[in-house]
Amino acid sequence: MARFALLSLTTLALMGGCHKQEAPAPQAQQQAAPTPEPAAPALAVVTDDKGKALPAAEIKTLDGTAVKLADLKGKPLLVNLWATWCVPCVKELPTLDALAAQQAGKLQVVAVSQDLEGARVVAPFVAKRGFKTLKPYLDTSNALMLALKEEGLPVTILYGADGKEVWRLRGDLDWTGAKAKELLAQAGV
Repeated sequence: MARFALLSLTTLALMGGCHKQEAPAPQAQQQAAPTPEPAAPALAVVTDDKGKALPAAEIKTLDGTAVKLADLKGKPLLVNLWATWCVPCVKELPTLDALAAQQAGKLQVVAVSQDLEGARVVAPFVAKRGFKTLKPYLDTSNALMLALKEEGLPVTILYGADGKEVWRLRGDLDWTGAKAKELLAQAGV
């Protein structure tokens, strides 16, 4: 299973949101106008799984305590799958930390690392960045990612207080911005 997870993550890094863009091919000298830069990929907000219950997958705290995601229902829950090696993930984490502080008491923000090396790499990564409210969780076997049938990082899923999925967002987002407020309003946040 660990070999499959490693192969899956390698494939994801090559195909998913966390890959390098290829350098543009040199332009021919006869070309008069430069070729425009490709547009950044748009955020993908999907509702295909709207109404599905939180998966039964188990995640762990940095100290190794097991937590069932389904046990966290009761108020809206924002679950973010990320990894230390994923550039868009790292970019959005500070805004998730700010959101967690801003919405404390109204919204639970759960950041679940998909790093196979677990706390050994995640703990120093988080400590270096000094997150104040965001508490990282670990999923070293990628069980949550597999249960959610996701293939790339970052991905964020909003669950209502009833534990039912509202939407999924594939890609990174400034969680302190207007788009985030609009999306979170769909769960009464």
